[in-house]
Amino acid sequence: MKTTVNLLLSIILAFWIIAIAIISVQNATPVSLRFLTFESIQIPVGLVLTFFVALGMIAASLLQPLITSSNSKRTNSRRYEEDAEFFVDEEF
Repeated sequence: MKTTVNLLLSIILAFWIIAIAIISVQNATPVSLRFLTFESIQIPVGLVLTFFVALGMIAASLLQPLITSSNSKRTNSRRYEEDAEFFVDEEF
Protein backbone atom coordinates (compact mmCIF):
# COMPACT_ATOMS: atom_id res chain seq x y z
CA MET A 1 0.00 0.00 0.00
CA LYS A 2 2.81 2.39 0.89
CA THR A 3 4.46 1.78 -2.49
CA THR A 4 1.24 2.66 -4.30
CA VAL A 5 0.87 5.89 -2.33
CA ASN A 6 4.48 6.87 -3.07
CA LEU A 7 3.98 6.11 -6.77
CA LEU A 8 0.79 8.17 -6.88
CA LEU A 9 2.45 11.10 -5.13
CA SER A 10 5.40 10.92 -7.51
CA ILE A 11 3.09 10.96 -10.54
CA ILE A 12 1.18 13.97 -9.18
CA LEU A 13 4.41 15.82 -8.40
CA ALA A 14 5.80 15.06 -11.88
CA PHE A 15 2.58 16.32 -13.46
CA TRP A 16 2.79 19.62 -11.54
CA ILE A 17 6.46 20.09 -12.42
CA ILE A 18 5.71 19.52 -16.11
CA ALA A 19 2.72 21.89 -15.98
CA ILE A 20 4.81 24.60 -14.30
CA ALA A 21 7.57 24.16 -16.88
CA ILE A 22 5.11 24.54 -19.77
CA ILE A 23 3.48 27.62 -18.23
CA SER A 24 6.90 29.12 -17.48
CA VAL A 25 8.06 28.75 -21.07
CA GLN A 26 4.87 30.27 -22.44
CA ASN A 27 4.85 33.22 -20.01
CA ALA A 28 8.18 34.96 -20.44
CA THR A 29 6.66 38.43 -19.99
CA PRO A 30 8.44 40.37 -17.25
CA VAL A 31 6.32 41.59 -14.35
CA SER A 32 7.01 43.36 -11.09
CA LEU A 33 5.36 42.38 -7.85
CA ARG A 34 3.85 45.07 -5.64
CA PHE A 35 3.00 44.79 -1.97
CA LEU A 36 1.83 47.93 -0.18
CA THR A 37 4.56 50.43 -1.13
CA PHE A 38 7.22 47.87 -2.06
CA GLU A 39 7.88 46.90 -5.68
CA SER A 40 10.21 44.20 -7.00
CA ILE A 41 12.42 44.19 -10.05
CA GLN A 42 11.07 43.03 -13.42
CA ILE A 43 11.16 39.21 -13.52
CA PRO A 44 9.40 36.69 -15.82
CA VAL A 45 6.01 35.32 -14.76
CA GLY A 46 7.30 31.75 -15.07
CA LEU A 47 10.08 32.44 -12.60
CA VAL A 48 7.64 33.97 -10.12
CA LEU A 49 5.32 30.98 -10.52
CA THR A 50 8.16 28.50 -10.06
CA PHE A 51 9.45 30.31 -6.98
CA PHE A 52 6.07 30.37 -5.25
CA VAL A 53 5.25 26.75 -6.09
CA ALA A 54 8.61 25.69 -4.65
CA LEU A 55 7.97 27.85 -1.57
CA GLY A 56 4.55 26.22 -1.14
CA MET A 57 6.00 22.71 -1.41
CA ILE A 58 8.66 23.51 1.18
CA ALA A 59 6.09 25.04 3.53
CA ALA A 60 3.78 22.03 3.14
CA SER A 61 6.59 19.57 3.82
CA LEU A 62 7.62 21.50 6.94
CA LEU A 63 4.05 21.80 8.26
CA GLN A 64 3.04 18.19 7.55
CA PRO A 65 4.71 16.68 10.66
CA LEU A 66 3.01 19.28 12.85
CA ILE A 67 -0.41 18.46 11.41
CA THR A 68 0.03 14.68 11.60
CA SER A 69 1.36 14.81 15.17
CA SER A 70 -1.63 16.84 16.37
CA ASN A 71 -4.03 14.46 14.62
CA SER A 72 -2.34 11.40 16.13
CA LYS A 73 -2.53 12.93 19.61
CA ARG A 74 -6.27 13.43 19.19
CA THR A 75 -6.70 9.87 17.94
CA ASN A 76 -4.70 8.46 20.87
CA SER A 77 -6.66 10.47 23.43
CA ARG A 78 -9.96 9.31 21.94
CA ARG A 79 -8.77 5.71 22.00
CA TYR A 80 -7.87 5.96 25.68
CA GLU A 81 -11.22 7.52 26.49
CA GLU A 82 -13.02 4.71 24.67
CA ASP A 83 -10.87 2.08 26.40
CA ALA A 84 -11.64 3.60 29.80
CA GLU A 85 -15.33 3.10 29.12
CA PHE A 86 -14.87 -0.66 28.85
CA PHE A 87 -12.61 -1.09 31.86
CA VAL A 88 -14.82 0.35 34.57
CA ASP A 89 -14.73 -1.67 37.76
CA GLU A 90 -18.23 -2.29 38.95
CA GLU A 91 -18.73 -3.38 42.50
CA PHE A 92 -21.93 -5.14 43.43
